[in-house]
Amino acid sequence: MEKSYPQYLQEILDQRHLPFRVENQGVAGDTSSDGVARIDNVTAEHPLLVLLEFGGNDGLRGVPVETTKKNLDDMIATLKRSGIQIVLLGITLPPNYGVDYIKPFNAMYADLAAKYKITLLPFLLIDVYSHNNLMQPDGIHPNSAGNRVVAEDVFRTIEPLLKRLEHS
Repeated sequence: MEKSYPQYLQEILDQRHLPFRVENQGVAGDTSSDGVARIDNVTAEHPLLVLLEFGGNDGLRGVPVETTKKNLDDMIATLKRSGIQIVLLGITLPPNYGVDYIKPFNAMYADLAAKYKITLLPFLLIDVYSHNNLMQPDGIHPNSAGNRVVAEDVFRTIEPLLKRLEHS
């Protein structure tokens, strides 16, 4: 059975006896527009931390970067107004999308992280994308073993925030 990286992330938290629960509100195929439509569902749960991961499906569909960036900006602003800690998880696109699209696409994550002074993991799949044994046959999504690696990368990124949240 394929496990998602949020499932592995919960296992890591449990192994370290950290008192946090991962609630995966991700929906396969969602775009940043879908995220904007659902952001109030997230804030209604009053999470301490949100891992915001959108853009990949926008990019694969050729959504204008400005649209994706505005949607991410709207979601981040909503989360910030609610007092929620945010970690922005960036993604990139296959090279066939062209540098004129990929360069501003990649830059939007750093721009937003700087604007809102939030933690950024620039490329969620950095340690898996070039390893066929960690990717599904589509070459875009990690397999279960890849998701374990992604969860470890995400944990290393959020661990300092979790320590602060645990002691606040």
